[in-house]
Amino acid sequence: MKNFLVYGSYGYTGSLIVEQAVKQGLKPLLAGRDEKQLRAQAEKFGLEYRAFSVEDTAALDAALLEVDAVLHCAGPFVLTFRQMAEACIRMGRHYVDISGEIEEFEALTTMDDEAKRAGVMLLPGGGFDVVPSDCLSAYVAGKLPSATHLELYIKSIGSGVSRGTARSGVENSHREGRIRRDGKIISVPHLWGVKDVDFGRGPTRLVSMGWGDVSTAYHSTGIPNVTVYMGFPSVMFGFMRLTRVMGPLLYTRAARDFIKWFIGKFFAPGPTPEQNKNGFSLLIAEVTDGKNVFRAKLRTPEAYYLTALTSLEIVKRILAGDLKAGFQTPSRVYGADFILQFAGVTREDL
Repeated sequence: MKNFLVYGSYGYTGSLIVEQAVKQGLKPLLAGRDEKQLRAQAEKFGLEYRAFSVEDTAALDAALLEVDAVLHCAGPFVLTFRQMAEACIRMGRHYVDISGEIEEFEALTTMDDEAKRAGVMLLPGGGFDVVPSDCLSAYVAGKLPSATHLELYIKSIGSGVSRGTARSGVENSHREGRIRRDGKIISVPHLWGVKDVDFGRGPTRLVSMGWGDVSTAYHSTGIPNVTVYMGFPSVMFGFMRLTRVMGPLLYTRAARDFIKWFIGKFFAPGPTPEQNKNGFSLLIAEVTDGKNVFRAKLRTPEAYYLTALTSLEIVKRILAGDLKAGFQTPSRVYGADFILQFAGVTREDL
């Protein structure tokens, strides 16, 4: 029987994914570095586990022999994706992750030919970043094929940030912001662009962000100019201002390691079950060719809960043989309407 491995299964989002998988009657193989946490999780759900680091090539390869696909949940992904993706190609296993890190996405595009030769699909961004935004981008691009510019606006309501997301942000803080101009990804300072956007409840202050779609939207739509704007809690705006002032001091390995330790020590693991249930996100995508403009809006369930749903659906499709070898984006392999199958998702033209 075909099965899949969840690496980083005991992290905040990994735990949501495993819980949802069991509810759906799936029995993933759990994996990660911490045997104590794995054992407790495996006993709770009646699942098997394998404890190993992605640096342990022999153990990693042995675990992949037991499954057909990997759902990689251990971030910061910039530190772990390459070992896992290369192992998947080496062992002929399909790769999905829940990352939103541009550097990883772009690196995986360079593995496209190798993955195709191995018959392996590489699909990063299988969660909130970037499934809903990628599908919405593909939808609006289809409505205006002549579009040359894409802007995405994203706002979460009643949710929060997990430790893993915060740590990934810290690990990538030295990379500044990212936008795509004329087909190329370029760096811009934090808080480079600020906009007030009305999602239907009055203006919301958004800031330009190196969200994963700066990479993936180009591969999905061919639109060469992409900017993503997001709303953040005030503490995050403060941190971004701090990085502009203190820059190099915060970019050292020692500083990043300390901040990540602080997050692990004093931050909550992630949104509460009530927030998972009641929170939601709003996304607007706008394309223009310089003369015409088309806009559409998407509403989704809370981001981490949606990540569990979308990533598992992708894995299930892979196990059923519904896949395309090589580097893929969610909309490129499953279409712009893929996101609409999930309860609580609505889309409207503006």
